[in-house]
Formats: sequence, structure tokens, C-alpha cells
Amino acid sequence: MNSKASGSTVLSGTGYDQKPESTQMELVQVGRGTPYGEVLRRYWQPVALSSSAATTPTPLRILGEDLILFRTRRGVPALMSPRCAHRGASLFYGGVEDDGIRCCYHGWVFDPEGRCLEQPCEPDGGRHRERVRQPWYPLREYHGLIFAYMGPPDAVPDFVHWDVLEELDAGEMVIADDNSFSGGGPKELDFNWLNHYENVLDPFHVPILHARFSGVQFIPEMGILPECRFSYTDQGVGCYSVRELDNGRLYRLSEAVFPNVRVIASPRMTSMGPSRLVGWVVPRDDTHFVIFTLARVTDPDALAKEKTLQGGKPWAELTPEEHQRFPGDYEAQSSQGALPVHSRETLTTTDQGITMIRRLMAKQIRAVREGRDPIGVSRTGRDVTVEVKAGVWFDDAPWLTDEARLNGGV
Repeated sequence: MNSKASGSTVLSGTGYDQKPESTQMELVQVGRGTPYGEVLRRYWQPVALSSSAATTPTPLRILGEDLILFRTRRGVPALMSPRCAHRGASLFYGGVEDDGIRCCYHGWVFDPEGRCLEQPCEPDGGRHRERVRQPWYPLREYHGLIFAYMGPPDAVPDFVHWDVLEELDAGEMVIADDNSFSGGGPKELDFNWLNHYENVLDPFHVPILHARFSGVQFIPEMGILPECRFSYTDQGVGCYSVRELDNGRLYRLSEAVFPNVRVIASPRMTSMGPSRLVGWVVPRDDTHFVIFTLARVTDPDALAKEKTLQGGKPWAELTPEEHQRFPGDYEAQSSQGALPVHSRETLTTTDQGITMIRRLMAKQIRAVREGRDPIGVSRTGRDVTVEVKAGVWFDDAPWLTDEARLNGGV
């Protein structure tokens, strides 16, 4: 029977009318030759803890590439393709020596920059071995992290230091973490990196997810809905937020520093002033990533103590039922899908930070395609220092202009 003829209302908004699923792949893919994968390769990326580079080769997957990491017996770290340039046997099974790694199959030796030092089965140890090069990537070590440059050889950027991690006071130290601090889940997160990176510029989820929905996961003050202002910076995008407290105002600034750095002050307010945490959201591939963190602390266990509790428990101790009752960042972000479905989003005014970061990502993609350096890249041939602007202040935020003060700080 025809529904109109029977007088019933025609249905609308059902699942049948959903738009086809689609993803802005140029933003989420990270492999060599992909749009944002090429942007990521114009910067130094952390790939492992310094302690992970040992005389036993370690497999690594970074930006969709399978590599091996090791440290020669003289202490030089190396990152290279695992497939031996001779016959393709994996150097994962190779033997690390004073000056390089020896393939287990025919004994070819490669130094940390891929030069072939020896071909023992060839006359005179390989008369033309200098013609062979094992694919490799340059490395730098900084505060316990190993950074790699995986981009074009003619576009190596200056290596970046961070001002808040330098000139330590008495009793302070910088600790390195590869356990995805702030990820709210397992050590390696099993969804697209952008689901998490955009969260840096989503202050409105904090009073909902981390306070009202799952109970107070940080401190009660974070449950107050903030007033926010978003702004482009010379490094990326900043989110300025203000919370009205009984005894004054709490100011916070979070930064998404391109291409994949997150700088956020502790939501537990364990310290005031500039953030002492710098984190990198590093894709393993399109559906896995890890967060590397450098933290300026006085307690070597500080990051472990900062970990978010859900239902009063660490994430790993929750039962499946408790994960559903007390969701955190991991549950919310992983449930967006291994790849986000952008076609079904409904972005609103509170998503301004999300739209800004996506626009700036698209701008960097165009810059790289046109042969220009992306934002924040310099190539002077010397190390540079970046100033961290993110942090938390009570009643007196140094980044507020006179005009902003007159307008309530936002």
C-alpha cells in the first residue's frame, strides 16, 4: 500500500539516505609520494628512543616504510632499508660490527651511511664496492630520542631544538617517552594519526569527555566549558582558552606545531607557565601511529603519574564493560574509524580549530608540490631553537594583547 495514500508521514533522515563514505586521503596518507607524506618528510621525525638503537638490529615501521635501526659497536646509530643491496636478504639477521652491519647471506658490510665496506666473496674484497649504496637515512640524537630525516637529499632542514628543553635548572632533567603519553590507549595506536592530531585543537571535548561523561579524569577545573579563540601562528595553529574560576581566570594555550608536533600544558595543572612537554604524533603507516614525548621534569616517573585514569583505573586495566562506561581519548578517536570518514562529519563553530589545521595542511601540500619549503622549515645549515608558546597561566597570560584583555581574553 502506498504510504501517502494511507495518510502516513514520509520518512526522512534514515540511514538509507546517508552520503557515500569518503576520506580526504591527501591529509591522512603518509607514504612516500603521498601529499602529506611528502610534507612530513620535509622535517626531522623522531623514530625511536636512543636506547632502542643497539648492536642487535630492531625493525621499525615509519611513514609507511619498513626499516631497521641499530648502533655500531663504536656507538654510531644507523637507520636503513632492511633489504641487502646484494640479493635482498634482510639485514635484520645481520651482524653489527665496529663500523657497520654485515649481511648474513654473503657477508657484505655497510656503514651507517650505506657505503659498502666489504664484499668478502668478491676478488680483493670487492673491487667495485664503492659503487654500491644501501638505502639509509641521516640521524640525530636529542634528549634521548633518535630523529631521522627521510626527505629529499637536497632539502635537509635545520635541526630543531626546543627552548623549554634547554638550560635546565638544578634537579631538572629531560626524559624521553615512546609509550604514547597523552594517547589514552596502547603504546601503538591503531587508527589514523590525524584523528589524534586534530584533538590538540579541540578544547571543547575536554569538559565533556574528560569530566561530565566519564567522570573527572584530570581536575575539576577542566570540567568548565572554556571560551576559545583560535589563531594561525608562525609554526601552525594555536588555541587560546579561558576558564572562569571562583578566584580568577585560568588561561591556556595549546599549539599544533607543523607538521605533527603537539605542545599542550598539563591538564592536571602540575606546573604553571610554559608547557614542559613536547610531543610528536608519528605515523607508522596510514592506520597506526605512536606519540614520542620529551618532558622537562624533576621526577623521572612524572609522565607515568600524569597518565589519565578512566573510572579510577589506568587504561590497560579496564574491562571491556568499563571501556564502554568510561571512554577516553582512545575510545573516542579510534571509534572514528581506522581512517576518518570526512564525508559524514557535521563541522560547526566549535570545530574552527579543526578546519584551520586542515586548511593549513592543504597549504603545505601545495608548497611542497611547488618546490617551496613548508611552514617552520629553515635551511641555514645550523641548528635552530623554537620557542614554545603553549602553557597555562592564572590571571596573567603573557600572550594576551591589550585588545584581547579588554575583550575578555578571547
